[in-house]
Amino acid sequence: NHRPNACCFCWCCCCSCSWNEDRERAWRASRETKLEPIPNCEACAKPTPEEVQGWAQSFDKLMKSPAGRNVFREFLRTEYSEENMLFWLACEELKTECNKHTIDEKARMIYEDYISILSPKEVSLDSRVREVINRKMQEPSSHTFDDAQLQIYTLMHRDSYPRFLNSAIYKSLLQSVSHSSSES
Repeated sequence: NHRPNACCFCWCCCCSCSWNEDRERAWRASRETKLEPIPNCEACAKPTPEEVQGWAQSFDKLMKSPAGRNVFREFLRTEYSEENMLFWLACEELKTECNKHTIDEKARMIYEDYISILSPKEVSLDSRVREVINRKMQEPSSHTFDDAQLQIYTLMHRDSYPRFLNSAIYKSLLQSVSHSSSES
């Protein structure tokens, strides 16, 4: 059952190690719908039991951890709200850009993918934030989407995060890393 082209850099969706296979089996069993594997995951190392436990203490800890973001993204996908994490990540990437041409290009892509009412991945924003973005899109900067990003971050924190902590995905991962830690 090893997947072709598996890498050891992205345990969330690529690795074929036994730890990941057990986690994935539990995750798949907990899902009610059939979804494709997650494309474009962040590369990260397997989280420690302390790191996974820390995610329950603070949403900020979860979002600062590449492994945490990947697992939370898996969960959001089961709730059909993965676009929230994708938008947040795209905004984070935009903030690292310095080249004006690249900023313009990425801002337009983010707008088309997540802000446009024609997009199937449109995120839920209030009209005030949409108006601000529409004005800022005349001269996009690396901070064009800051208000929207904060609104989506708050939405994920208040709405999705509590359900994530009670989800089979998180509980299975917590059990898995605790079990593998006790075997070491």
